[in-house]
Amino acid sequence: MIGIADCNNFYASCQRVFNPSLVGKPIVVLSNNDGCVVARSNEAKALGIAMGVPAFEIKSLIEEKEVQVFSSNYTLYGDMSSRVMATLSRFSPETEIYSIDEAFLQFKGFEYYDLPEYARHIVKTTTTNTGIPISIGLAPTKTLAKLANKLAKKDPTSRGVKAILTKEEIHIALSDFPVGDIWGIGGQYAKMLAQHGVNTALEFSCLPSEWVKSKMTITGLRMWYELRGKPCIPLESAPASKKGICTSRSFGTMLTEYENIAEAVSNFTAKCAKKLRDQNSCCKIVTVFVQTNLFRGDLKQYSNSKTTILPVAINSTMELNKFALLALKGIYRKGYQYKKAGVIVTDIISSDQVQSNLFYQFDSEKQEKIMVALDKINGLYGTDKLRLGSQGFGRNWKLKNEKLSPCYTTRLKDVIDIIL
Repeated sequence: MIGIADCNNFYASCQRVFNPSLVGKPIVVLSNNDGCVVARSNEAKALGIAMGVPAFEIKSLIEEKEVQVFSSNYTLYGDMSSRVMATLSRFSPETEIYSIDEAFLQFKGFEYYDLPEYARHIVKTTTTNTGIPISIGLAPTKTLAKLANKLAKKDPTSRGVKAILTKEEIHIALSDFPVGDIWGIGGQYAKMLAQHGVNTALEFSCLPSEWVKSKMTITGLRMWYELRGKPCIPLESAPASKKGICTSRSFGTMLTEYENIAEAVSNFTAKCAKKLRDQNSCCKIVTVFVQTNLFRGDLKQYSNSKTTILPVAINSTMELNKFALLALKGIYRKGYQYKKAGVIVTDIISSDQVQSNLFYQFDSEKQEKIMVALDKINGLYGTDKLRLGSQGFGRNWKLKNEKLSPCYTTRLKDVIDIIL
């Protein structure tokens, strides 16, 4: 059996852990630059606040209903996620961290366990240890487990657990489950299936396999098999290396000067290089892009990008930054108000597969030692304590996050004082 543990309203729950007065109140979390709603509590959903709606469009509703608004605090969310995942890993011999708030659990060898009761024990322990409420779906396949998890969230009597273990239970669960809510079926497939009279998961599972493969490729066929109880999507306990890495941000204010944009690009490049080193890989291509605010019709519009094929595959922050800034110089134009920039690294290979270049002098051994020292120092004293000069300290380009909550678990000055 496979289980999936999913944190309930994770971002909102993280805020409530450290501020219990928020329990029962509507909460929304905003995207970068406090732009759009990216997370909602159940109370906020009940008010009709939609996912992705711009914050300024619901300003009056926020004030009228006293909705609690927070900027995205990814430092807090990431640390709380680590605590949840560490707790979940105690209950299963193999886990796959699927996202910041979801993890698949493998229950092979648990044939003589009362799995639903065991799952309720996991729910109770995780919530007690971390303060984050979770739900667990149990089923023979990943797709059915995701379906079961959604049913668990909708059923207040489930105590956070829904098990679909037998053919009869699978049939009942699929019978009125919307086909568009199946894990892996997007909006276009849902429309196509509806046009063919397929509206429920059960109707989809009863289609001929040849038809599913012809209309939805092998990916759709895997979903079809999984809904019928045959596992086709294995657990991935070790995350696959990324084939492309992008770091981009919208600026808190419009930028016009090259120096400010270059500072931002240097910081984005440093993050890409660190991610490459974390997965023991190097990149052979770097792309830099800039753009103005496309939603401002009163401004002159401009966007451009430049892709550079590197002479050797690298993951050195210093070397990668050199090529990124050269690319930025090639696309920067005066007279525009820039809203966003980003760095993308692609053609990623393992660090032990890098080939040298006879016509490019690059001391890889020296660079590697410098990067090891840089990462170790930053790991001990905090991100970017040691940085390139071009990364700067002014941060005129930093994100707007006027509603940012404290980093309760990772910053000493933000630790809550308890007075007895």
